[in-house]
Parts: sequence; C-alpha cells; structure tokens
Amino acid sequence: MEAKQEATDMIDISDNSDSNLSDTDDNINPQIILPLGFLDPLSPQERALMNKSIQPISSLTNTVSNVENSVDEPVIVPVNKFKQFWNSGQYEASESSDVTVEKETCVMDRARLHPRFLHSNATSHKWALGAFAELLDNALDEVCNGATYVHIDVIQSKKDNSKMLLVEDNGGGMSPDMLRQCMSYGYSLKSNQENTIGQYGNGFKTSTMRLGADVIVFSRCRGKDGGSGTQSVGMLSTTFLKRTNKNEIVVPIIDYKKGGNSWNMIVRTSPGDWRQNLDTLLMWSPYASEEELFMEFDLIKDQGTRVVIYNLWEDDLGELELDFDTDRHDIQIKGANRDEKKIEMARNYPNSRHFLTYSHSLRSYAAVLYLRIPPCFRIVLRGRDVDHHNIVNDMMYKQEQIYRPARVGDLVKVQSQAFANVIIGFVKDAKYHIDVQGFCVYHKNRLIKPFWRVWNAAGSGGRGIIGILEADFVNPAHDKQGFEQTNVLFRLEKRLSEIQKKYWGENCHQIGYAKGKLYAKQSVQPLIKPASNSGKVENYVQPTARQEPTARQVKRVYNEIAATDDSQETPEPLPKKRENKQPPVSQAASSKIYHTRDHSNTAEVSQAVSSKINHTQEHSNAAEEIENLKKENLELKEKLKKIEGERVSNLMSELQYEKDRNIVIQTKLEEAQQKIQEFDKEQETLIDIFSEERSRRDQEEDNLRMRLKDASQTIEDLMKKLEQQENKHTVSCKIER
Repeated sequence: MEAKQEATDMIDISDNSDSNLSDTDDNINPQIILPLGFLDPLSPQERALMNKSIQPISSLTNTVSNVENSVDEPVIVPVNKFKQFWNSGQYEASESSDVTVEKETCVMDRARLHPRFLHSNATSHKWALGAFAELLDNALDEVCNGATYVHIDVIQSKKDNSKMLLVEDNGGGMSPDMLRQCMSYGYSLKSNQENTIGQYGNGFKTSTMRLGADVIVFSRCRGKDGGSGTQSVGMLSTTFLKRTNKNEIVVPIIDYKKGGNSWNMIVRTSPGDWRQNLDTLLMWSPYASEEELFMEFDLIKDQGTRVVIYNLWEDDLGELELDFDTDRHDIQIKGANRDEKKIEMARNYPNSRHFLTYSHSLRSYAAVLYLRIPPCFRIVLRGRDVDHHNIVNDMMYKQEQIYRPARVGDLVKVQSQAFANVIIGFVKDAKYHIDVQGFCVYHKNRLIKPFWRVWNAAGSGGRGIIGILEADFVNPAHDKQGFEQTNVLFRLEKRLSEIQKKYWGENCHQIGYAKGKLYAKQSVQPLIKPASNSGKVENYVQPTARQEPTARQVKRVYNEIAATDDSQETPEPLPKKRENKQPPVSQAASSKIYHTRDHSNTAEVSQAVSSKINHTQEHSNAAEEIENLKKENLELKEKLKKIEGERVSNLMSELQYEKDRNIVIQTKLEEAQQKIQEFDKEQETLIDIFSEERSRRDQEEDNLRMRLKDASQTIEDLMKKLEQQENKHTVSCKIER
C-alpha cells in the first residue's frame, strides 16, 4: 500500500499544497526536531531497495510483475501495435490494474481520464499541420513575455536514433504550477485575454498527441518578485501508459529551484516520490540520465520552453507520416493532402503557390498562418526563417467592403465594434484560368479557414477570386480549423457568396471570361413598341429576318414621298404636243407604252417605299436605342446613388464610432492630465516639505556646530585651568619639601 500511495502522489498534477515551490528545508516545521541524518541523501543500498521494481527497457519483452510494486513496471505489449495514429486508440487496460483513490472524509465518485482519451481528444486534428499551428500559437502568445523566436526542427534520439520533433521558444517559460496546468485538461489563463489566441486549454495535448505518441517538456522560468528561478520536466506518454497497463493518465513531473550557482530539487511530497518520478522519466523518455536532462536546459539558457515529441506516428506502410526528406528546410505531409499536380502548378504560377501547397507544406502554411507578426518575432523552420506572406499581395483589381453582422443575442458583443473589412480581388494568375478561389478568414490574427470556398458554381463562375478578412465576432472551433456552426457564421457565408458573385459579374471580363447570364445584365438592345392604352412600354428583341412592308405601310410612305416631292421640288411642265411632228401611233402600241411606263413607275415607287421604310425603321431603332440608353443611365445613376448612400452610411457609422472612441480617449487623456497635475502638486508639496526639512536640518546643524564650538572652547578653557591647577599643586609640593 505504501507503493500505491507513492504512485498516487506522483500522478497528482493538481496538487495545491502550500509547499509546492519550496525546498526540503522549507517544508520542515520549525517546532519539530528531526533526527540526526534525516535529510541526508539515500545510500546506494537504500535507493536500490526502493527502486528494485524498476527494470531496464531490454527486459520489457520477458518480464511481467505485480503492478503494485512500481508505477513504472512494464507489461508485455506488442511493440508495433500502436505506431499508427488512427489505430492507437485501440487500447484496453487490465481490470486488475490498480487505481488508488485519495481518501476523503466524504467519498464521492470522480471523473477520471483513461489513456484512450489522449487519442480520442487528439482526433480533433484530422490535419497534422493544424497540430503544428497550435504549438506556434503558444509560442506567439509568449511575445508579451519576451519571446523573439520559435524554432521547429527535427532531431535524433540518442537511445534509438529515431527522429523527433522539436518546438522551442525563448518566452517566459512555465513555473512548476503552470506546467501542471499545461498538462491538465481545460485549464487556460488565456481565455479572457484579448491579445492571445489560446482559450480552451486543450491545444497542447491535442497537438502533441496528434504528431507523436509521447512528448517531454523542458521549461525554465525566471524568479518573479525577487524569487529564485525554477525549471521543470514533464512527460505525457501513451507508450508509458500502455506498456505499464494503466487505466488512468499518469504524468511524471520533477522540479528544480535555483540556489546560488546550483539547482536543487523541489520536493512536493517526499524525496522518494521525486526520485521515482525521475526514474520514470529516464526509463520512458529519450534521455538516459539526469545529466542529459540538464543538457537540454542548457540549450534553453535563461528562460523558455523546449517541447520534444518522439515516437512519431507512422502510416499504413510503416513509414513516418511526416516527410522530412523531400525538402530539408520544410516539413511536409504524405498521402491525400499531397498532390503532385498542384506542386507542379505552384512552380508555374508563383502567385498561387500558397493556395496550391498550404495543405501539405508546413512552410507554406506557416507563411500565411498569421495576418500580422510582430517585427521582433521570427518563425524558424529547420534552420531557415519562414517569410511572412500577406494574401493581399497576390491580388489584382482589389476591392474593399465593410461587413457588419446582425446582432444575435450575445454572439455579437457591440454592434459598432463588430465588423470585418473584406478585401476581394482576382489572383494575379487568374488570366490563366486556374481553379483558385476562396476566402482566408482570420480570427484574432490567426488563420482559421484557409481559402474557404463559399460559392460552388457549376461552371467557371468565381474562378480566380480570392479574399481575406478578420472575423473576430465568430467563435472558432476547438481545433481552430473552422468556426462554430452558428447563425452568425451562416450569415457571413451567405454575404461572402453574394460579394463574390457580384464581383464576378462586374469584373470577370477583365480576365477573359464572358459575362454570365445569371450574374450580369444581358447586353441585348431592346426595341420599344408603340405605347398601348395602358401607357406601358414593352421590350422585345429585334427580329433578325427582314419583314416585307404591308400595303398600309406602302401607301403611307408613298403619300409621304409624294408630299415631300410636292413641297420640295417644282415639277417640270409637260411639253406641248407637237402637231404633225410625230407619226400617229396605233391603239395597241399606245397601250403597250402605257403599261411599260406604269410598270417602271411602280417598281421605282416600290423601291423608294422600301428604302423609306428601312430608313424609318432605322431612325426608329436609333431613337429607341437612345431612349434605352437614357433609361439605363438613369438606372445606373440611381444605383450609384444607392451605393454611395450605403458607403456614406457605413462611413458615417465608422466616423461616429471613431468620434465616440475619440471622446473616450479624450476623456481618458483628460483624466490622465488631471492625475498628472495632482501628481505635480503632490510633487511640489513634497519638494516644499523636503526644502523646509532641509532648511530645518541645516539650522539644527548650524546650531549643533555652534554648540560644538562652544563646547570645544569650554573644554580648552577647562584644560588650561586644569593645567594651571596641576602646576600650582606641583609648586606647592616643592615648597613643602
């Protein structure tokens, strides 16, 4: 039972003891007199007796012992059974596995965490690069504590030469209590901070367990408020839990406190428990001795955190899930996320490379992961800096719009403060008609949905359009790869789809597409029929076939021609008949000549009528086209006024918001100035007091000096009198003799 109790003390990561940051000497009650030699280190025989149940790794395959002897005792488990991430959750603990529950005065049931939860919790990251993003978030949040870089690299284990992932930053580090909170579930100090990304207290566990089976954390923290610095080592290992057949998550952690030039262990329960935690770390981690652990701390220097993920997951072929060999300055993903066609396209279309490669390349994804990066902060991936990239630089024909969500209960905090600046445009490679489109939606500077496709057109609609916005009014999901499915998100998606459709209808012709019938107005020139009794005007398409003029039209045009000829030209007088000049003509010949002239006149008239009708129709079409252009001009003016009105309204609301904000800032400034004036008055008062005090002290000093001078003069006079008395006494003595 003592071994059980020691195991429970080791796994209790939520210990709130008052002595959690004190040395062994600080835990001693001054009223208790300890026996001589109580605090001396254990002898080799005693330590061997205490750790007799701990066995080396080489004996794992042929050793089965009682679990009650030690929390580190291994049992027989097939080595290759849990190397694939999606199969690692198939783990059943033995029913005989012992679980010690702390005794309380009131016994209640507790919600404990089974080792299977590590896998089920990590399945929220279906995409491995999303796990890297969580670790980058934790490092970027440390900028406020002095972090200037985060370094991601691949290192080798000294035990078995296997590859391990390293994520290191030089932030403020974690105290022993903070490390235990980091290893706990659902605890986060960042949930109420506006300038931090983390808020659920689950990202570290899900990300590390998604990338590998085990993780060990080294963290060094400077002392606060004049206290001593601390450093801690903690391990979260599914391999340890499964090989020792645990049915509850056990987290071995050891702490050190700086005393002078050395580091002393911090004992939370007993020295035996501390040593047992250390031995467990050395057995199941890539480090074989305490000296190797201190070498990792030496790499951290003054402060920071060093996360080492080992026993990385493998695929179905027994190879590592992550690709470290294709690019020695990148970490890539194998499998479905990797498309060789997209990689080849990225070489030919450099402006679209982030859209084509972010799904399999960590360097490409990290370049667009944050909307803004502090100028003093660096992301170093395998020895080379990641160049921050803004998607706006890949756009042409850019447009900006302000989106203000409708207020739905408490989902949107303040209407005037909840808005998103949507920037939309064609990617610079859109003229090649490649299928690149989507909106990059950020939340608190962090990319949540990369290239979100809100419009799935059947044809080429929307192709080449990309956008960017920062939507802080929508809550992200736990894996930060999407948003919570709320009405606010649905409205945002609908509005972004409308913005993309409108932009496509107005600008698709600039990259070589014809205006679509569904998204742009038809460019058909309408004809106007004569007004009916109701006064309505109907539009119809001009027929392509030429229509023959009717008899009524011919008669009307003929009359118009005749009237025009009568009004504009004076007919020549008919020549008088010349008698006996021409030979007589017979009746048949006369009839023939008449019909010939009549036929000739009829053809000329018909031709003139047709020409006049065509001219009239063309004149009518031109007039109708002018009328339609005028109407379209009026409609465009009205739409322009409406758009300008909306923009003016948005600008007015923004101006009002800025005015209110200016008033608040001005009020704060006046309060600050008033405080400064008060401080100045207090300072002047203190100066006056100090001046009076100084003058008073100077006066007292002068008085003391005068008194000292008088006293010195008095002493001299007394000394002279004393000498005179002595001389008189000597003379009198001589006379008597």
